[in-house]
Amino acid sequence: MNFLRKILFPFAFLYGLITGLRNYFYNIKLLKSSKFSTPTIVVGNLSVGGTGKTPQIEYLIRLLQNDYKIAVLSRGYKRKSKGFMLADASVNAEIIGDEPFQYYNKFPNILVCVDADRTNGIQQLEKLKNPPDIILLDDAFQHRKVQGGFNILLTSYNDLYVDDCMLPTGNLRESKDGAQRAQTIIVTKCPNNISETSRQKITQKLNLTTNQSLFFTTIEYDDTLKGDSEFQLNELRNSEVLLITGIANPTPLIEYLKTQKLKFKHLKYPDHYHFKQQDINEILSVFDSIDSNNKIVLTTEKDYVRIFEKLKNVHYISIKTTFINHQNDFDKLIKNYVEQSSGHR
Repeated sequence: MNFLRKILFPFAFLYGLITGLRNYFYNIKLLKSSKFSTPTIVVGNLSVGGTGKTPQIEYLIRLLQNDYKIAVLSRGYKRKSKGFMLADASVNAEIIGDEPFQYYNKFPNILVCVDADRTNGIQQLEKLKNPPDIILLDDAFQHRKVQGGFNILLTSYNDLYVDDCMLPTGNLRESKDGAQRAQTIIVTKCPNNISETSRQKITQKLNLTTNQSLFFTTIEYDDTLKGDSEFQLNELRNSEVLLITGIANPTPLIEYLKTQKLKFKHLKYPDHYHFKQQDINEILSVFDSIDSNNKIVLTTEKDYVRIFEKLKNVHYISIKTTFINHQNDFDKLIKNYVEQSSGHR
């Protein structure tokens, strides 16, 4: 795989040239970028998948939902519908996408909608009888047709964008220079015990501008498993676990379960995978082959919303973003932006 990526370097150069020209045309306003009166917070990355956008969006929802009416706008990756759609009781993960459906189920007091055309999506939200006070744009950092009011760029601790290169040789969607559009950069999925020295090295490597702020976060796993029933994770130490994942990077979860001394077999599927009946049959077959009377199917929260209607007796482990330090500074940055932007509407 690494060899194949290396021989594709000329295509990476071409891709970088095309995306660079596109960004340049937006920067000199040759291509139009729309700005809206509703405060918009963009959460995205420079690389493909796996930086923790979903838990970061959920963090922002928890931070703001008691004071503002929030809408989350996503493209609804791999959904089976088209155009603008506002989530309601009739939707599922196949109709609007797994992440939007997760937001809809988890936060009943917010608006969740999908539209590949973010400009149209925002326009439709602003036309509502009770429009939102804030719009969170999920994975829209490269959607330059919308000029976000506050841009948050995520980069994984083990895969910093400064150490990467353009697709298809690397994982970057655009040049590293794109990071300059972000007001805040968050290094995600850090070890809980990351040292001050490591943070300083990363800070120097990222070489932020004076107008940018940098934060470090980690992933915190919920001790309570949910699904058909609820119980504590440590209750599985004497059980056989069949782990099902269809996410970009299951490695952190696998390592965490190992630290919890769990015995498990892992079935790995592609990111955002829509499970078919033959997949369900495979899962059931593997589960039945486990020689134990004390066994369980465990999955991620994102996978659960795609599989729970097709497979019974499934439980999931949820995650959330936790700031390693300076959480209050981040919260203040976001709240100040929203307050100031709302005052100018």
